[in-house]
Amino acid sequence: MPTVAPLDLDGHCITAAFIGGVPFFALADGNVHWLDHGQKSAVVHDGLLCAVADMSTKRLVSGGEDGKASSLKADGTVETLVELGRKWVTNVAIGPQGAVAVASGRNATVRFADGKTKEFAHPRTVEGLAFSPKGMRFGVARYNGVTLHFPAAEGKPAELEWAGAHTGITFSPDGNFVVTTMQENALHGWKLADGKHMRMSGYPAKVKSLSWSAKGKWLASSGAPAAIVWPFQTKDGPMGKAPLELGTRGNTMVTAVACHPAEDIVAIGYEDGMVLAARFADGKEVLLRRPGQGGITSMGWDEEGRRVAFGSASGDCGVIDIAG
Repeated sequence: MPTVAPLDLDGHCITAAFIGGVPFFALADGNVHWLDHGQKSAVVHDGLLCAVADMSTKRLVSGGEDGKASSLKADGTVETLVELGRKWVTNVAIGPQGAVAVASGRNATVRFADGKTKEFAHPRTVEGLAFSPKGMRFGVARYNGVTLHFPAAEGKPAELEWAGAHTGITFSPDGNFVVTTMQENALHGWKLADGKHMRMSGYPAKVKSLSWSAKGKWLASSGAPAAIVWPFQTKDGPMGKAPLELGTRGNTMVTAVACHPAEDIVAIGYEDGMVLAARFADGKEVLLRRPGQGGITSMGWDEEGRRVAFGSASGDCGVIDIAG
């Protein structure tokens, strides 16, 4: 039976993730807590807006209302990566070779591992950021589409257009597809080889959480009373194919999804604080956590695929050991 080690924190959890086997919990008030031979914490921002785990360099990279993008290591070391004065850092993304991208207003800034930075201006607000898994390329979600930059090279960016507000972005693990979340209740995708569109609609709510399966053959999403999992096994992605619907629970909405690092399994978090695991092959479900306080806002597996860190809107956080 799975066991839950609860961690009662004070405030909205933006990101729950494992880094080097240590669970981290980044809260909106700017405090980050982690469990490494006891509970530890650091004040990283005056108001934290976004945070993402950087597995390759074993650090948590975050952005805040204080105009800073920072990194936190498990030994408690905080480093300011980018400082933008009085502007809010609304998005951060992890790239290859220690690169980090930061969004603030209409600008995206890339900081390379050597500390050099390069700024990219856009006509509209940068809503989402993601690096391609292949090569030094990153994508910006914006109003009416996506802009793709090659920060290490000169030249014009590539533009992928689709009417509407695009709020988040992800590349498939093979680098063949880009998918955005939208202000309307839908996802939109492009096949990068030929620019073909992929429309994934029918959600009753906005999609706020996306997670690729280990081999990139599935894309799990929130925004419905089940995890909606789109197939990406073929060269045209999910076009003409129905998604899987896993962990269906009446009218209780899925608020967060996190795919297992090796198996075709997804952890599913709900608005009532419950967490389930479901298998893609047959839809088999295992209850990982009973309902709690606040909707699940973020989840992350450890590298071994044995434990799940979870955070909620009310600070009702913890770690699930699926092996018990």
